Parts: sequence; structure tokens; C-alpha cells
Amino acid sequence: MTIASAFLDSFPFMSQHIGLLLHQTVNHLELSGAAIGIACVIAMPLGLLLGHWHRGGFLVINLANVGRALPTLAVIALLLVVVGIGFTNIVIALVVLAIPPILTHTYVGIDRADRDAVEAARGMGMRELAILLRVELPLALPLVFAGLRTSAVFVISTAPLAALAGGEGLGVIIVNEPSYRLSGIIAATYWVAALAVLAELGAALLQRTLTPAPLRRQHTREQTRPDDASDVALAVMRGAAP
Repeated sequence: MTIASAFLDSFPFMSQHIGLLLHQTVNHLELSGAAIGIACVIAMPLGLLLGHWHRGGFLVINLANVGRALPTLAVIALLLVVVGIGFTNIVIALVVLAIPPILTHTYVGIDRADRDAVEAARGMGMRELAILLRVELPLALPLVFAGLRTSAVFVISTAPLAALAGGEGLGVIIVNEPSYRLSGIIAATYWVAALAVLAELGAALLQRTLTPAPLRRQHTREQTRPDDASDVALAVMRGAAP
């Protein structure tokens, strides 16, 4: 079978094995969702607090560098001794992969939130927690979601490795060429790529929904102009609807 014919045969494979693909897609999403959810629970509060305190930049950068430097396959192999094979092993390895982008983007977004807006909120008597949640976090949303989107794509694209450690997901098809042939591998790869793209688009839509209207045009790390800082702070504190 040539590569060209395998690509063409991947589409009949999808129609003939749609049940298998859907079943493994659900497993793939469960695995990826668990890893991203746990990573958010760990990384976001840490990034929010350190960014608000303007402390721990050295710690965040080095943790992120260590996390990025660890090959996911090596982490899976190391965890075999501790937790064995299966779901838990893969989730931990994917959490290690997902934490660095979420942590660094959250920290940088909060740390670099417009100082004038923050000081305006303090001048109005807002408490520190309210400043963090109602001023700094909305201003940092573009960067926070950039980290979340990066982690989601990384995790979904790497999750097929689960099949090498007794896990489920689309990787079960990708690593099993004797059973599904090259056309099956290509078909499952298409589905993984589609899931990654949908995750990116879904996170972008969620970002737009949650970002207050005055901040929707803020798509980069650029800070709000000083002359607009008070207006933005007031809009956020009043709970401006998207």
C-alpha cells in the first residue's frame, strides 16, 4: 500500500469504523480533560497569587523550564515504577506537560496587569482579593487563555502516547498498525488533529465570552493605555457584560 492510497483509504476507514473512533475519542477526551483540569487547579491559583504579589518569577520560570524539558514518554516510563500502567500514569504525565504554559501565562498576565487600573481600584477602597478577581484577572484574560489554549493543544496532541502505557484513546489505533493498517493510523491522526483544532477554537470562544466588552480588543500582552485605565477599571468593577 502506497502512502497516497493509505491517505485515500483513511476516509473509508472512518465510515467503516465510526463506532471505534467515537469510542476512543470519548476516552481521549476524558484523559485530556482530566489532565487539563488538574493542571488548571494547580497552576492557575499559584500563578494568580504569585502574579498579584509580584513574587516568585524566578520560581515560575524555572518550574516551567523543568516541565518543558521533561519528555512525556520519559515521565510515563518513570511513573511505571510508582503507579504502574493505565489512566493514572498517563494523567500525571500529561499534567506535568500542561502546567508550564498555564502557570507562566497566568503569572505574567497578572503581574503585568495595568498598574494604573490596579491603583485606581485601590483608591476606590477595593480589597486585594477583589482587585485580583475583578481588575487584574479580567485584564489578564487574553494571556491566561493563551496558556490554556497552548496546554490544551499540547495535551490532546500528546495523549495518544497513552496507548504505550496501557491507556485508552485514539492512540490505541495509531500504535496498532497490524490491526488497523496505515489507513487506520492516518484516520485516527486526523481525528487527533481535529480535536486539537476544536479545543483551540473552543477556548478562543470561551475567552471572548468571559472577557468584558471594554477588553475584547486586547489580544496581546499590550497594557491598557494610561488614559483609559480608570475607565477600564470602573467598567470591570461594575461587572461589565461581554
